[in-house]
Amino acid sequence: MPYNPDMNILIIGNGGREHAFAWKIRQSPLCTNLYVAPGNAGTSLIAENVNVGVEDFEKIKVLCLQKKIALVVVGPEVPLVAGFRDFFENDPSINKIPIVGPGKEGAQLEGSKDFSKQFMLRHNVPTAKARTFHSHETKEALQYLQTCTPPIVLKADGLAAGKGVIISPSIAEAKQEITEMLEQKKFGDASAKVLVEEFLDGIELSVFVLTDGENYVILPEAKDYKRIGDGDTGPNTGGMGAVSPVIFADPSFMKKVEDRVIKPTVEGLKKEGISYRGFIFVGLMNVKGEPYVIEYNARMGDPETEVVLPRMENDLVELLDAAAKGELKGHKISIRNEFAVTVVLASGGYPDAFEKGKVITGFLPEGQSTLFHSGTKNQDDKVVTNGGRVMTATGMGNTLSKAMEKAYQLASSIQWDGIYYRKDIGQDLLKLESTNQG
Repeated sequence: MPYNPDMNILIIGNGGREHAFAWKIRQSPLCTNLYVAPGNAGTSLIAENVNVGVEDFEKIKVLCLQKKIALVVVGPEVPLVAGFRDFFENDPSINKIPIVGPGKEGAQLEGSKDFSKQFMLRHNVPTAKARTFHSHETKEALQYLQTCTPPIVLKADGLAAGKGVIISPSIAEAKQEITEMLEQKKFGDASAKVLVEEFLDGIELSVFVLTDGENYVILPEAKDYKRIGDGDTGPNTGGMGAVSPVIFADPSFMKKVEDRVIKPTVEGLKKEGISYRGFIFVGLMNVKGEPYVIEYNARMGDPETEVVLPRMENDLVELLDAAAKGELKGHKISIRNEFAVTVVLASGGYPDAFEKGKVITGFLPEGQSTLFHSGTKNQDDKVVTNGGRVMTATGMGNTLSKAMEKAYQLASSIQWDGIYYRKDIGQDLLKLESTNQG
């Protein structure tokens, strides 16, 4: 297909997901120049960082015109929910630039848990039963909780950086939590509405779809680990590690996912007149071999991107450009028959209070590892911590245990004061694998 001879690409974001995108895009012969706004210390090694915030649409517009950008890839959800695509499409000077990422309407799949739940119900996508309560309906919510069977899932309606979901083991605790969410704004405006949802007992996984609004390709699936502590203990985080492929996502399960979830989702968006060009992240629960949707996201996951992209053999630029231009028909995904495991290296204290500015040491030479930066920055010729989740160490191998070994080998080579990471990423799937083989 025809390509711009100067394929200058801009990635919006500064996390591990964006570093992984930059790493994969850089491998494409189609990419001329690569920019990341605002980027991190890792992206600065392979692209040009531009110090522009993800929601500073005016400055991003200027950047696109100055650098003659031919493709924009939006990494995080916040600019999408704020209307990044709509801003571009309404400006004649930039409305011809292809964008990977949905408009404000499509991004509601992630921006509003209530919208996405109603969307699933309208299009018969399997999901847990739920009821939504507004901030003035605390009394009704408390009464409703009396009719529920614990554990009870409470979800803040809006964006809460991956932390707006609470699983309450008792009705008493659920009542306390929902009061804090609705009346005391535990998650700010995100919890002005709260969904009370039935608990689904099963194993979680994430499936990723790239669509041009009509056609789609399914990327490798992954499982992430949300809780801070080993054995899935402690508070939820933005994700502490990921594994791909997921052993129980066999061809028959994935066929159910495609037929019952992906097709009705893509067709539902089209039926509702929502033009959607970008990623759909489907958070699933495997309940006795049946897929149920827990949530949608309007972008790739982090840290899942760090295990999904290394397994893809495709030229990523070709796929992204085709999706952004509505030309995805006929494209196929080619996947490496290898396991990928990523371990998130976090600041001590995360997800609560943590310190920044710790000097990071122990990098392996370029090319010897797949180490993706998240919360890092360059300071006085050193790389320092600049967030809660600082890096992700990805290992690849022919077996899950080999991939785990490589990921942990890499993780152990990095040091800073207060570094913390889970020691059990992949262990549950390893046990499942040995049970299945036994």
